[in-house]
Amino acid sequence: MTRQTMKPRTKRALPVGGGRVALAARGTPVLNAFQSNLVFFFSPSQVAANEAPRDRAFRVGGMVETGSLRRESDGLTVHFVVTDTAKTVPVTYTGMLPDLFQEGKGVVAQGRLGADGVFRADQVLAKHDENYMPPEAAAALEQAKAGQMPSLEKTLGKPAGAP
Repeated sequence: MTRQTMKPRTKRALPVGGGRVALAARGTPVLNAFQSNLVFFFSPSQVAANEAPRDRAFRVGGMVETGSLRRESDGLTVHFVVTDTAKTVPVTYTGMLPDLFQEGKGVVAQGRLGADGVFRADQVLAKHDENYMPPEAAAALEQAKAGQMPSLEKTLGKPAGAP
């Protein structure tokens, strides 16, 4: 069927259909990149309850358990435990720790959970003053103290850093 023998309605629909295909072709990579950069926050209680993903990066936060910090001889690899006072998650990290990182203080680590249950962090963030703690970590600590675990829907519906 040539363009000259097409109905007028079909002639008008061709540019619209072509525009939709072009928009989908350009929008798909953008949406995929956005989704792959989302990093969700989980408390140690949620990690212990197997609510955290095993196949993608996420953030775990709470307090660095006192007495848990251990450094390896290479000077860069550290092992510590993050707690929300109810559950704990062992963490290993290779790199320079923030100046404010210390036992008994708030921390958020970003990375992946290994099959052995050890969280392998790519990045470690420490609180920057006496009064600040990431909102997600503060809420998780409060809920753990009250004996309540945050619901999975609340956590998954909100990427880390979202208001």
